[in-house]
Amino acid sequence: MSEIHPTAVIEEGAELGENVTIEPYVIIKKNVRLGNNVTIKSHAYIDGHTTIGDGTVIYPSASIGTKTQAKRFQGETTYVRIGKNCEIREFVTINSSCDEGSTVEVGDHCLIMAYCHIAHHCHIGNHVIMANGAMLAGHVTIEDYANIGGMTPVHQFVRIGKHAMVGGLSRITNDIPPYTLGAGIPYRVAGLNLIGLKRHNFSIDLRKALTKAFKLIYRSGIQFHEAVARIDEEVEKTEPIKHWIDFCKTSKRGLIGLQPITSADEFPDIKDLLEE
Repeated sequence: MSEIHPTAVIEEGAELGENVTIEPYVIIKKNVRLGNNVTIKSHAYIDGHTTIGDGTVIYPSASIGTKTQAKRFQGETTYVRIGKNCEIREFVTINSSCDEGSTVEVGDHCLIMAYCHIAHHCHIGNHVIMANGAMLAGHVTIEDYANIGGMTPVHQFVRIGKHAMVGGLSRITNDIPPYTLGAGIPYRVAGLNLIGLKRHNFSIDLRKALTKAFKLIYRSGIQFHEAVARIDEEVEKTEPIKHWIDFCKTSKRGLIGLQPITSADEFPDIKDLLEE
């Protein structure tokens, strides 16, 4: 049974699933669609052609589906799609897109913490975590299981790969390869996110293969295209390795650089995750 507070404003045309909870002073505009068991907490504002998946919780004062901040927007019909079982915390802003028919997407089981911003044309995978105050410019892609540290801005068109761990207070201007760990301004890739890979049941053989691929890209001293070719030739073609190769080959902004790491103390917020 749905629970809708009498002070909530739900425009005619909005579609609500079963067992939804709408708390006081929520505003839901006419083109919004809510799945089953969705909770919208007090003072949240849901606008535009926005779809919110089953079981997702929108926390107080979040603003979802509002007009993009891109100046080229001319009133085109655009969309926001949020997946199932997400948590969108307080004061998060998720704008709509700005080209006809384009969509901002957030996958399933994502945690978007307070004060985060997601701009037009962003695509976020499943099980992504964005810590407080992380900000995505337009056209950013975040792949599955990536973690973005707090107060980290991400430049437009950047891609962050699967299982990447991005330390807080970083600045991201280029693509971050999957399975890596890093932080800083300028951002430096410190190594593989080995603890994260273990937690997601990557075998020791697969972790060794990824380590070899990482060393060829970042520590061999050879040219980038040569490193990718050697990975293609020398490392067993498991699905993660295939994804690594494809990610590197298709990078348009270039991969984020690596400077020598002399001590884990340079990365106090992630030092416990670094392994030799």
